[in-house]
Amino acid sequence: MSGESDDLSRLRDEIDQVGKSAAKRVDPGAGALLIAVAVFALVVAQLLPWAGEARGWHILLGQIPDGVKVGALPRLFAFAAVIAGVLLSAFGLLLRRWALVWFCALGCFASSVIGVLSIWMQQTTANHTPGPGPGPGLVIAVLAVLVLLVKWLKLAASRPGL
Repeated sequence: MSGESDDLSRLRDEIDQVGKSAAKRVDPGAGALLIAVAVFALVVAQLLPWAGEARGWHILLGQIPDGVKVGALPRLFAFAAVIAGVLLSAFGLLLRRWALVWFCALGCFASSVIGVLSIWMQQTTANHTPGPGPGPGLVIAVLAVLVLLVKWLKLAASRPGL
C-alpha cells in the first residue's frame, strides 16, 4: 500500500509542476502568424527609404547619405523598432513567457509613440520649409509596430487571473 501512495504522491507532484510551468507560458495561437508577418514587415521596412535616400538600415547604422536631414527621433525609432519589434517579438514567440509578453507590449508601445513622432518630425522643420517627409519604409515600420502593439497587448491582457 505504501508503494502505491508513494507513486500517487510523485504523480501529484509531477502534475503540480506541469501546472506551474503551464501557468508561466502563453499560447499566442493564430496571432503568432500575424506577429511573425509584422516582424517580417519591420525587417523589409529597414531596406526601404525612410527619409530621402536614407534607408532604414542607413539610419540604424548611422550611415546617412550627405544632404539628407534625419532627426533624432527617426534614429531612436530605428533602434526601438529593431529591439522591441524584431528582437523582443522573436524572443516572445520563441520563449512564450508571460513576462516577456509584457515587455514586448511595453516596448512596442514606446516604439509606436516614437515612430509616430518621427513621422511628424520628418514633416516639420524649423524654417517652415517642407522637410524631406517620411519615406515608405518609415510608414511601414510604424504600421508594423502598431500591429505588434495591438497583438502583444491583447495577449498580455488575456492572461487569466488578472
